[in-house]
Amino acid sequence: MHGFIIETIVAGGYLGILFLMVLENVIPPIPSELIMGLGGVLVAKGEMRFWPLLVFGTIGSTAGNYFWFWLGNRFGYKRLKPAVNRWGRWLTVEWRDIERASAFLRRHGQWVVLAARCSPCFRTIISLPAGLAHMNFWRFTAFTLIGTALWNVLLIAGGHMLAGVFGQSQHLLDWSIVCMAVLGVGYYAWRLATWKPRRKRTA
Repeated sequence: MHGFIIETIVAGGYLGILFLMVLENVIPPIPSELIMGLGGVLVAKGEMRFWPLLVFGTIGSTAGNYFWFWLGNRFGYKRLKPAVNRWGRWLTVEWRDIERASAFLRRHGQWVVLAARCSPCFRTIISLPAGLAHMNFWRFTAFTLIGTALWNVLLIAGGHMLAGVFGQSQHLLDWSIVCMAVLGVGYYAWRLATWKPRRKRTA
């Protein structure tokens, strides 16, 4: 187990980080906290550099968010609602959640997209309402890049600090990383197993 996860990230390099960050925003349950946090660990170990890591991670996250923006912008409410009702279980989201996020976006303005990028709960889901609202592409991209970059800086810094705390105990660092990965996947599995549409919960 010694260094296995870190070595896997190293093997992919910055392009691997970009690819993982795309997936993190499209397919749960890959958490950005783990990906960019590990990047921060590698920066502390001298195996990656801060700026390329930040750039590739931010580009990957922005590309993944654009996927949901494109769906909303391209297909609209009428065609997306049946798909969300049918497949929302795998995203642990239902159409009412999309409607509430859309209403919040309309009420508070498009700056919500920028603020949501720094939120662990709404940073991905807000892309779909932005697309449904036909938000200007360049504004969406700018807000996503800025907000995602700020979030990634925090995650890299957190990983860097983690490496500093466990720097003298490699096995503790390895196990802390494994625990984060297991918790991320376990949380998604729990959400998936216990998720029910609101209409069934209130029936």
